[in-house]
Amino acid sequence: MATPIYEFAQLPHVTPRARVRASARRDRAPGETPNVGVIYNPRSHGNQGADFDCGICPQVHIAKPGDRSQLPEALAEFAARGIDLLVINGGDGTVRDVLTCGAGIFGEDWPAIAVLPKGKTNALTVDLGVPADWSMQNALDAFERGGRIHRRPIDVSPIGEHKGNRILGFILGAGAFTTATRAGQSAHRLGAFNSMAVAVTTLWGVLQCLFASRQNPWRRGARMAIHLGTQLSPMAHSEHGDPQWRQLLFSSTLETLPAGIKPFGRLRSGLKLVALDQITRRTTLLIPTILRGRAPTGLRERGIHQITTPQFTLEIEDQFIFDGEAFPAGKYRVAQGPELEFVTP
Repeated sequence: MATPIYEFAQLPHVTPRARVRASARRDRAPGETPNVGVIYNPRSHGNQGADFDCGICPQVHIAKPGDRSQLPEALAEFAARGIDLLVINGGDGTVRDVLTCGAGIFGEDWPAIAVLPKGKTNALTVDLGVPADWSMQNALDAFERGGRIHRRPIDVSPIGEHKGNRILGFILGAGAFTTATRAGQSAHRLGAFNSMAVAVTTLWGVLQCLFASRQNPWRRGARMAIHLGTQLSPMAHSEHGDPQWRQLLFSSTLETLPAGIKPFGRLRSGLKLVALDQITRRTTLLIPTILRGRAPTGLRERGIHQITTPQFTLEIEDQFIFDGEAFPAGKYRVAQGPELEFVTP
């Protein structure tokens, strides 16, 4: 929303009053008009300079939180009304904030969710097959006659300090991904958004890895330790580069990504991650082929690891990126959140 989540201590907390008000879920009678709650972020890229139509019908309740601290109260009011549909009007960052703040209110019993793609990249709506011009009326129509897709967000919680806090979202990255996110902001300023921004940033990253030295952030990556599953097994490392460093980490529960990239190969469902050791320039030349889903054999020996896992821990000495925003170095548990039902065309 309005201010970045840089520290877990700054995350809004759900008050006991909000939890009590959230207990008013109801059963909708067949044919009854759905009760709808809308979180509208006027600061999202696609909403700037535009007014939102608030007069669609009396069963549509609009909230325009000025910052993240107001989100729990707004979501608790929606829960108290027993909404059938939660509409998120904003980008991936807005979705992350709503899911994070709503976790303590809705728990495992969320209403159906529709997302209007108003951000700069909108990776979630790409996965859901939602068109760029999807409107509020389209979402209401789809609630009755559209499809449903179930997704479980990534659930990130710190280990140690601020234990008990959590954030929910869909794309996590570190190392060169952090560098790529900063480059993506430059692409946005040049007018490239959505899949175009992803394609431009990916191409620039490949070129950097081909021609830069290992001291370049694109090739150096970040010092991190990754342990997989409930047994916390150390993730394998090839003989390429420093074993305490990874050039890139990318993780998601989405199945279709912007620009048609397929970094996880044939892996589709669940919590997936791809990690790159400090790979050679020759292996870097394979990245465009890998991103098209046509990976050659022997990737792990080359330093590219594509894995699916129920959970993993990440201990990192640099910032990581979660749905477009930077979070501090530290040790984290990364798992899957509640299963959510998304409305699709």
